[in-house]
Amino acid sequence: MSDRHILLHSCCGPCTMYPLEALRQEGYRVSGYFDNPNIHPYREFRSRLDAYRVMAEQRGLDARIEEGYGLEAFLLRIKEAPDGVYGALSAERCGLCYRLRMERAAAACKEAGLEAYSTTLLVSPYQHHDLIREAGEAAAEAYGLSFLYRDFRPGFRRGQAMAREAGLYMQGYCGCVFSEYERYGDRK
Repeated sequence: MSDRHILLHSCCGPCTMYPLEALRQEGYRVSGYFDNPNIHPYREFRSRLDAYRVMAEQRGLDARIEEGYGLEAFLLRIKEAPDGVYGALSAERCGLCYRLRMERAAAACKEAGLEAYSTTLLVSPYQHHDLIREAGEAAAEAYGLSFLYRDFRPGFRRGQAMAREAGLYMQGYCGCVFSEYERYGDRK
């Protein structure tokens, strides 16, 4: 195995399964970083946090976990958005969230003394990959780091199956109150 060491920002345990496997197969030594101030409600946050812990233990992943419920930081970032992003699915709103999480991941990467990071957000076929990549690269540049872009989407179903087999909590929406409404709300 190579001595390449990377920080992997993780949105949840299930979405970490495949990217972790793929990066390790590429020869990376991976450290995890769970930080998701967008997740709402609090019980959902706790369920994802607990599942991430279980996954990290099962997979032998050394992980830094931001346990604080950071919803206020997310809401303050969303407050910056122009009118109209609160309703229907909005790439602009999601972009604000990606930037917040990638900035925090880049700061954690720098603090850990690593030179590169990536994110499990890149495994989901439901995310805006171009916006994630832009946010990751911008934050990396601001911190003097590298952002490792990988299109992990081909492994999405495999990762989900691995998570089910491991008995992990499987969420039904991205995480924020807006995505929860988009998934479960009345869409007349």
